[in-house]
Amino acid sequence: MRIFDVVIVGARCAGSPLAVTLARRGFTVCVVDKARFPSETPSTHVIQPCGTAVLERIGALDAVLAAGAVPIDRFTLVNEDVRVDGRLDPAVFPRPGLCVRRLTLDALLVDSAVAAGADVRTGVKMTGVLTEGERTVGVETDRGHIRAHLVVGADGRQSGVAANVGAQEYLTTPPGRMPAWAYFEGVASREGRLRLARLGERGYLACPTDAGLYMVTIATGAAVRANRDAAFDAGIAGWPELAELLTGAQRVGPIRVMTKWHGYFRQTAGPGWVLVGDAGHFKDFTPAQGIADALRQAERLADVLPADLADGRAVDEATRRWWRWRDRDAQAMYWFATDMGAPGPPTPLVTEMLRDIAGDPVATQTLLRVLNHEVGPQRLMTPRRLSGAATRALRRRPGATGAEMATTLTDRLRRAHRSRRTPPGMAGG
Repeated sequence: MRIFDVVIVGARCAGSPLAVTLARRGFTVCVVDKARFPSETPSTHVIQPCGTAVLERIGALDAVLAAGAVPIDRFTLVNEDVRVDGRLDPAVFPRPGLCVRRLTLDALLVDSAVAAGADVRTGVKMTGVLTEGERTVGVETDRGHIRAHLVVGADGRQSGVAANVGAQEYLTTPPGRMPAWAYFEGVASREGRLRLARLGERGYLACPTDAGLYMVTIATGAAVRANRDAAFDAGIAGWPELAELLTGAQRVGPIRVMTKWHGYFRQTAGPGWVLVGDAGHFKDFTPAQGIADALRQAERLADVLPADLADGRAVDEATRRWWRWRDRDAQAMYWFATDMGAPGPPTPLVTEMLRDIAGDPVATQTLLRVLNHEVGPQRLMTPRRLSGAATRALRRRPGATGAEMATTLTDRLRRAHRSRRTPPGMAGG
């Protein structure tokens, strides 16, 4: 039986880019995915500029743009009566963000993996993993066994690889709002502007996407399940700017909903296996980080693997180092996303902090750099800005602000304590 260097389970925005880079390094790579492409999957559609850069480096950017992906170079964030408008400065952001349906993106990434020389098998379902002693040495599929020196789980939140190797979760967070999204045709504006909003109990993400469509995501509570169409229409009406933008437009297809999600980190490496993308870590969707994270993680993993993947000890040392990097890279944004997507109306303290950012062009660019994963959220939440926001918020709503500050402090201490714990399976690494 042939032994591949790597078998990757999952061919979407983590698996296929990883396959491209590994194949270019000269490794033999097999990719399996139960889906046949084009294929939809829950997603915010937005790729931050750092993810666009990875697409360029793997040679997929031109195809993605040719397929109609919309370059994003403008940004609007609305938080109750506060509005932050920004434009990506080309001197800071050499590449734009993108908005593209996964139906389009993932199929192009699969094509890139095939072109790079990977053995891509779609419509093939993984049913288990192969082991020798404690080491994972391949996967079982509904078409037979595939042996490899390294098994990569790039198969999303419901990762079969994670389940089969017993990867434990840590730093878990409960779900925030439930997102529902739909596409509209006939929207006059094709401006490359990403719109985010938090109004009352609802969160919004809206942007033009490929195929001439406009994508709208509205995140709210369980009421969406009871009467999806009515709840979505009410959400549009709840943001007059969005309702005006959609005047005369027609919804295309059903309203999609993502249910049963929560935030987590998973034990991400073990003997002969590693998890990448949502298989190893998932955060609140509000700041639209998932696709860019998957692309960056795949690129980093491909770079750190040793030249000889038959050397199990070297492979395991590399994947454990990568795991530690992943946690350092992801934690600050994880908590930032959790706060952005938290249920309930905007809080006075956050509103006042955003009011300060809205009046400061440098701070607005810093916010865009935070969303691009260039700098940590602490660059925005400075003691000076927090102090000024707290003072203004206390004047407006003293009782609510005092309670919020106490809760915020408690949360920060609890998160710091949890984050210092050694993740399951990492002890001694």
